[in-house]
Amino acid sequence: MNGVSAGSTAGGPRVIEQRGLYFEELEEGVLYAHRPGRTVTEADNVLFTTMTMNTQGLHLDAAWSAGQPFGQRLVNSMFTLATVVGQSVAQLTQGTIIAQLGLTDVSFPAPLFHGDTLYTETVITGKRLSGSRPGQGIVTMQHTGRNQDGAVVALATRSCLMWTGDAHARIQHGAQARTDT
Repeated sequence: MNGVSAGSTAGGPRVIEQRGLYFEELEEGVLYAHRPGRTVTEADNVLFTTMTMNTQGLHLDAAWSAGQPFGQRLVNSMFTLATVVGQSVAQLTQGTIIAQLGLTDVSFPAPLFHGDTLYTETVITGKRLSGSRPGQGIVTMQHTGRNQDGAVVALATRSCLMWTGDAHARIQHGAQARTDT
C-alpha cells in the first residue's frame, strides 16, 4: 500500500488515508515528481516577504527593481525554498517524518518571477537506519525546483529522520490502546 494507510471502521466503509512513504519504501536513485505545480503570484511574494520582515526592494519595489539587472521584482528565495520542500510533503513525508535534520547545498541558479509556475522533483540520494533510534532511519533528499520552462530555480539537499512502517504502526497501536482504556 504505497502512500496510503487502510483500515476499516466498525461497520463503516474502508478508510484510505493519504500519507508519505516510510523509510523502507523510499528508493535511492528514483526521481519523485511532485505535482501539481504552483504558480507564484505577486500577492504570494509580497505577503511572504512582509511577513518575514524582509524589506529587500528586489521583492517589494517594482519601480526600483525595473532598473536592476533582472528588470523586475524577484520572488523571495526563502519562499521558493519553502515551496520546493512543501511540494514534496504529500508524496514523501506526510505523517512518516519524525524531524527535519537539516538543509545544505542550497542554491538558486536562476530567478523565479511573479507568474512563474514552480515544479519540484526529488531524488533520494542516501538512506541508512539509525544506530541510536530503532525503527527510524535517516534519508537524504536532493530537491530540484524548476520553472515552467524547465530552468532550475532552486536546489537543496535535505536530511530527514523517518519512521519505518513497522515501528510507526507499533507506536500508533500503542497510542490507540491507551485511548481505548
